[in-house]
Amino acid sequence: MTAPGKQRLGVNIDHVATVRNARGSAYPDPLRAALLAEKAGADGITAHLREDRRHIRDADIDALMGGLSVPLNFEMAATEEMQQIALRHVPHAVCIVPEKREERTTEGGLEVAREENRLAGFIAPLREAGCRVSLFIGADEDQVRASARIGAQVIELHTGAYCDLHYEGRLEERDAELERLREMAALAHDLGLEVHAGHGLTYETVAPIAAFPQVMELNIGHFLIGEAIFAGLPGAIAEMRRMMDAARG
Repeated sequence: MTAPGKQRLGVNIDHVATVRNARGSAYPDPLRAALLAEKAGADGITAHLREDRRHIRDADIDALMGGLSVPLNFEMAATEEMQQIALRHVPHAVCIVPEKREERTTEGGLEVAREENRLAGFIAPLREAGCRVSLFIGADEDQVRASARIGAQVIELHTGAYCDLHYEGRLEERDAELERLREMAALAHDLGLEVHAGHGLTYETVAPIAAFPQVMELNIGHFLIGEAIFAGLPGAIAEMRRMMDAARG
């Protein structure tokens, strides 16, 4: 296997909007955070426009599309409303994620295998418009193979279970989940999919995932925004970048 190349870091700025919305104010501004992340070395910005608009809002997407120099990764549920918003803006990438109103954050990966026909039809116009389509899935062979069959260009492997097991001290189960992630990254690469990963990654958990040679991009948000309270956003991004680069060898 060839040596892994430089891995991209996508910074998710959703929770800057969470803080803003807690007071119903105009600040902190997600675009300002995105531009700061860009200046600090982020290779892309991720923003999830949820159906309930609990953090990112439509006006934020407008501002990000107009203000960024790095690519925008637009996370969205597979709904007609979100498809129309994506087609209106045509961001660099769209990442299709599962979404439930009652969840605190995205729980688990997208069910692709059971919804192949619907999702194939859903992503086709996005691809035709020029968006790079990514599917956010768990480390499951059926989901990886289905993602390739329906024409996705990218999968993003959900690392949340691995991170949760690490912090719960369930190390044997954590290592088993890590191995599943490793195997699915290799399978996806063999099927011609670009491989990304993210959800729950921190300084403690990032290195093993960053070390997978097939993983070309990590998308990290909640931890970096939280760490920015103590170290500032540029400092938090610089440290995460250092750890990713060290893991790549």
